[in-house]
Amino acid sequence: MKSIKIILIICLLGTVSSCKKYLDIVPDNIATVENAFTLRSSAEKFLFTCYSYMPKNGLFNNNIAFNGGDEVWYMDPIRDVDADIFNIAKGLQNPDAPLANYWSGAKHGTALFDGIRNCNIFLDNIGRVPDINEYERQRWIGEVTFLKAYYTFCLVRMYGPVPLMKVNLPISASPDEVQVYRDPVDDCFDYIRQLLNDAAANQFLPDRIINETSELGRISRAIVLAFKAKVLVTAASPLFNGNTDYTNFVDNKGRRLFNTTYVPAKWDSAATACKTAIDFCQANGYALSKFAGNTAWRINDTIKLQLDIRTALTAKVNNTEVIWPALNSHTPDMQRYCMADLAAFTSTSNPKSIIAPPLKMVELFYSKNGVPVTEDKTYDYANKYALRTAGTADRFYVKNGEKTVALHYDREPRFYADLGFDRGVWFGNWYNNYDVNVAGGPLYVMGRKGEPGARQGISNFSITSYYIKKLVSIESTTGSDGNFASNIVQFAWPEMRMADLYLLYAEALNEKGGPSPDVYLWINQVRARAGLNTVESSWTNFSSNPTKFQSKDGLREIIQRERNIELAFEGQRYWDLRRWKTAHIVLNNPIKGWDITQADAPSFYKEVLLYNQRFALRDYLWPIETAELRINKNLVQNPGW
Repeated sequence: MKSIKIILIICLLGTVSSCKKYLDIVPDNIATVENAFTLRSSAEKFLFTCYSYMPKNGLFNNNIAFNGGDEVWYMDPIRDVDADIFNIAKGLQNPDAPLANYWSGAKHGTALFDGIRNCNIFLDNIGRVPDINEYERQRWIGEVTFLKAYYTFCLVRMYGPVPLMKVNLPISASPDEVQVYRDPVDDCFDYIRQLLNDAAANQFLPDRIINETSELGRISRAIVLAFKAKVLVTAASPLFNGNTDYTNFVDNKGRRLFNTTYVPAKWDSAATACKTAIDFCQANGYALSKFAGNTAWRINDTIKLQLDIRTALTAKVNNTEVIWPALNSHTPDMQRYCMADLAAFTSTSNPKSIIAPPLKMVELFYSKNGVPVTEDKTYDYANKYALRTAGTADRFYVKNGEKTVALHYDREPRFYADLGFDRGVWFGNWYNNYDVNVAGGPLYVMGRKGEPGARQGISNFSITSYYIKKLVSIESTTGSDGNFASNIVQFAWPEMRMADLYLLYAEALNEKGGPSPDVYLWINQVRARAGLNTVESSWTNFSSNPTKFQSKDGLREIIQRERNIELAFEGQRYWDLRRWKTAHIVLNNPIKGWDITQADAPSFYKEVLLYNQRFALRDYLWPIETAELRINKNLVQNPGW
């Protein structure tokens, strides 16, 4: 917190001047709190300043979970991508110059304590604004109360126990008052819940945002309740609930910062919050979405199902799925860096194809029977890399007459909706590729050496030969010359959507009481939209472990995998692995891809080791910057750092 007292003075006397684009209202460039809250217009700009600290997760360089885990990988040496956050995935986090430093703000991190300070300033002063009606004043209070809870949660999720900034310290604070302590993690979650309860009780917050043209991303009660569900599930999860790894984690007063006793009641609270959020969202029109259709497109049921899955994230109109579209996180770079080159290009604005899922993510998806490929009795997993020639019946998945590995056949619809792969179908995103029945349509990724989707130079290629189709809007198109950058249709990054909420509820119910029809109900709704049969049917008929779903441990594994698949590439997996305390298992596996230097199929389809990933127990919590510990002697470092 870089000398809390100094920053506090800056906040009270000069912070606003650092955001002149919001608060260019003060004579002689000397900003004061009094100036900021003399008019409604200037107070509104301060409201926008409070929003401005939100992590920009739709900008892939800034998304910790997207680049810091194992869902994607990049070329070495890395090009056209900022390596700061990606170096977390490579095990290069450090306390002297922490990557994604959201504590004090550096290395693609926003200083979230500054955001909380500004929220406090706003809440302390919004009552003084004379020319504002009470409805708007109270609505803004609800929004900023939520933002304060959100920023505190982001810090707790990264650092564990943090100092709670319930109010700003006065300028007259003594040196001892400035030397704040970290608060126990349970106290942190209790405070976040209190703030969210206050926001949810604010009747002036809209139930949902109706006018998305002018208010997209602003906080609604639906967002508050859905986010509260996520907070309470996180608080109940193994990282924060009875984690004995932190038995000796104490501050310099001897106060224990983690409660190492498991509290089952936390799952009761989490389940209640999830059900409350679901009921509220459904009552306000939210539901699992499906492709609304396009009269200009000629598609079949196979492609329609893939578009149901893809548009759940990216549809801008009639999207009932996304509860919280991020205000500040539109996705042009994300789309361009995910999109595959589908044909030879002449434009320098072609897709970059740099964001590359590794083989472990490819294997994650189910077989067509809705169970893991390692469990499916009908799936020849031992020969997953054997070459197979596609027939006519495969043409909406793999190009007819072409060879690819068996791993690419007989997979679930989300596999084909989410991933592009060599010889795999890619419907849409091409200027004339909207009829599955014409010759040459749909298009396919051709990713071997010398082909359009392969490496063309020192950059702009997938290091694994896989591509993330899921994050490319079906409305974005590549021109006949290969120009993609000029034709990207942006969508707001989905911070939370209904499928996420359903699976959180299923998880909480299972942890609370074990398998039950109610648990299956919520998983199965997500599976049904993905074209899969129920958990009960799929495991009974196709799994080598047919009773797996009948035990609490077995169903936990199923729910966790379902989340990893349904929410793949959405910045959820990394946080889930950490809260489940499985990251030290999952993120210690090698990162692999295909041999992209080869032109013929037998040589191309050879595993190539890209990196031996390492995740230590200390990595569950971020390090606090060493300089912060020198400034404030009452702060203690996280274990292992």
